[in-house]
Amino acid sequence: MAPARAVNAIAQKQLDQRNALWPGVEPYLWNRKANKGFTTIPKTMPLVLQIMDEMSKGKPLSSTYLGLWCATWDNSFVNITKAQEMATAAGFSGQRAEYTWIGRMKLLQDLTFIDIKPGKSGPISHVIIYNPHLVIRHHHETKTPGLLEATYNILLDRALEIGAKDMIDDVAEPEQAAGARAA
Repeated sequence: MAPARAVNAIAQKQLDQRNALWPGVEPYLWNRKANKGFTTIPKTMPLVLQIMDEMSKGKPLSSTYLGLWCATWDNSFVNITKAQEMATAAGFSGQRAEYTWIGRMKLLQDLTFIDIKPGKSGPISHVIIYNPHLVIRHHHETKTPGLLEATYNILLDRALEIGAKDMIDDVAEPEQAAGARAA
């Protein structure tokens, strides 16, 4: 991983270049430090979403997963109070919106990207979002059908390029996640 000084130098160089190409654009840009309502996402998220969609046998999961990710407060946990709103945020509409969303949530759980617990809002009241890099690594190790080697290798290359060591470091697997995978 690059030292903090090198990262700051790169960020400053990009900022200088942006300002030279688009002078005066600053007031029109999203600033997560000045605005509320943001979340942190991995720079690998587009590849993670692509892999999910490849693994889901014609039932795209990316919009459902991204909707969940955007509902967390950077704590990997979501309380679902209005499933219909979550379905809408995931891009589903019409009479079957919530039904479709529930199906995608169950598929995300089956693929161990998330786990679901019941509560006052029904069978899907609480959601934990597991580190997608670790989940994808597990699927690669167990040769899960639908995980394309080429896309996995692109993810691995990108992760290493940005210093995401969770794609290669040994990680002790929590019992609950291991149990979910065995089921």
